[in-house]
Amino acid sequence: MLAKFTGWALLVVIRLLTGAQARWWGCPPKAEQRIYFANHQSHLDLVMIWAALPEELRSITRPIAARDYWATSPFKRWITTEVFNAIYVERGGSAPVPLTAATPAPPAPAERIEPSFDAVVQTELPLSPPVAETMESAAPVVPVVPGSAEALAPLQPLIEALQSGDSIIIFPEGTRGHTGEPQKFKSGLFTLAQMFPEVVLVPAWIDNVQRVMPKGEVVPVPILCSVTFGEPVRLEEGEERRPFLDRAREAVVALRYV
Repeated sequence: MLAKFTGWALLVVIRLLTGAQARWWGCPPKAEQRIYFANHQSHLDLVMIWAALPEELRSITRPIAARDYWATSPFKRWITTEVFNAIYVERGGSAPVPLTAATPAPPAPAERIEPSFDAVVQTELPLSPPVAETMESAAPVVPVVPGSAEALAPLQPLIEALQSGDSIIIFPEGTRGHTGEPQKFKSGLFTLAQMFPEVVLVPAWIDNVQRVMPKGEVVPVPILCSVTFGEPVRLEEGEERRPFLDRAREAVVALRYV
């Protein structure tokens, strides 16, 4: 009961701040299993799409939430699990694993990394001479095989949600953008489209939400925002990963001008 009341109160606040206008341009709101994929510019993106969906769709649709941001306090954990019914994901993705533990680990990245949903992540970092010498003498790196359990590990929470019949909301860029233009889509959307061909893929464009809470800010500013849902796309038979991801990105960008 408390979660339901909080959800309604939060919905009122979000709509007062942003309007949370939903524009169903390419498809009607329909209670079918879907993967909504959208541009990503703010932590409020998941809240914005959640608020834009009709009540009957909110109850069957689960947004993704970065665990190291949304699970850092009891309140954030409670609201993401009990109100949004979000799927926690880890930031970053799978990486090649050396055959030996003797290889020193590369330095930790200084910049925060968003969930990538990329089934294969290749890291290229400049190595200091001692590390480079160790790498030369160490056993070779074993690449992650696409489709293997290791490669699918970052996507496992999403796979389980889809297997249970839920719809999900994802952001294929993997990290929030700064220019207003979506970055290249990571391969997670392609992998899910391959694994669940019966699930409807719906592109969405979130407009103006980055101005409500820009990256690094904690106090929201009232700005009129909208979410435009476009015509579903599908993975064509024999279509390669990058052409599909580029086409999916173009479907999202095209909604900006509708």
